[in-house]
Amino acid sequence: MKLIGPFKQIITLSNLPLRGKLTDEQLEIIVDGGILIDGDIIQKIGNFEKLRSENQNITLEEVQGEQIVLPAFVDSHTHICFGGNRANDFAMRNAGKTYLEIAESGGGIWSSVLHTRNASEEDLLKTLLERINFLVSLGITTIEVKSGYGLDVENELKMLRMIQKAQRQTKATLVPTCLSAHLKPRDFEGSNKEYLEFIITEILPKVKEENLAKRVDIFIEKSAFQPEESKDFLLKTKQLGFEITVHADQFTPGSSRIAVEVGAQSADHLEATIDEDIEFIAHSNTVATALPGASLGLGEKFTPARKLLDAGAILAIASDWNPGSAPMGNLITQASILATYQKLTTAEVLAGITFRSAYALGLEDRGRLENGLKADFVTFRTDNFQNVLYNQGSLKAENVYINGVRWDL
Repeated sequence: MKLIGPFKQIITLSNLPLRGKLTDEQLEIIVDGGILIDGDIIQKIGNFEKLRSENQNITLEEVQGEQIVLPAFVDSHTHICFGGNRANDFAMRNAGKTYLEIAESGGGIWSSVLHTRNASEEDLLKTLLERINFLVSLGITTIEVKSGYGLDVENELKMLRMIQKAQRQTKATLVPTCLSAHLKPRDFEGSNKEYLEFIITEILPKVKEENLAKRVDIFIEKSAFQPEESKDFLLKTKQLGFEITVHADQFTPGSSRIAVEVGAQSADHLEATIDEDIEFIAHSNTVATALPGASLGLGEKFTPARKLLDAGAILAIASDWNPGSAPMGNLITQASILATYQKLTTAEVLAGITFRSAYALGLEDRGRLENGLKADFVTFRTDNFQNVLYNQGSLKAENVYINGVRWDL
């Protein structure tokens, strides 16, 4: 066994409820604490000196200087497997161009599709690993990664295979999600409904056969797929044995209800969610995932996180890192800004990027510092954990531990 410490503060997030609002007074803070690890599992957390005296023949890993420790973060919604760059989209959008005007000039999602299709497997893997390493350097050790820039059999499988290959080259946990239903590709001759059926019959069986993903996503929006055809698609994917998540209520309301009705693990975006649908989500086990990076990238309003928490919803916060609407990728900065605009407590933000976000991915073995859970945690060189959000991402992680082993920053 190994004992790591002493830490000025250990913020365990232990005993916090899965849903609803939180106060900072609910946070358990262990002062001058240590983390006892057996293999890749947390054995015990408590006072460092007491743990050292109680346990003989253990390896000591002493921390230098004042550091605080948090559970490692979970980013439950990313699109970090892609080719190309859409900086021109961002510039055009800021100059007042509409989505349609940007798309007609060669930008938009279709631009990323063409770049991703043209990218070699080697290039896709290289840039994917670079983005994974950046996220880990922030303290994020569990990362959901979507396909959705291939939009045909060959290229959707190419993306998912590169995500699978990246998993073999990183200690972080990658959670692949098949987002073939991102939008109907321009080169598909048929209706939306026919394309969704094509995904069901041609893409998903191969995804299942190669065990490339256990989750399926769909973008329900006027510019993508309509509510009823999307609901039918989601029910069929569930019948195939996939877990489901939904891009919901980004620009228009209503699709979050579909996510709840079909039992989706999460409904992500929700910037346009109306009050009656907030109540609907709050009385379900579908996680409401806020994506502040998209709000910042598009200049749109934020997810009504305060209302969702007050209503009793399970709120997660993720980066939505993608080449178009959310190019930043810094979850800590985004979550800190969301907290400012939505008046979220530090406890609510930390829960939203740890165990509540893990729950959105069907993972309950991480996101808290508790006996028996996965030994993934992040340290910061500071004497007060509040400084992590206060500095809005400029306070960098000092050390990141995955399975109890320090990751080389």
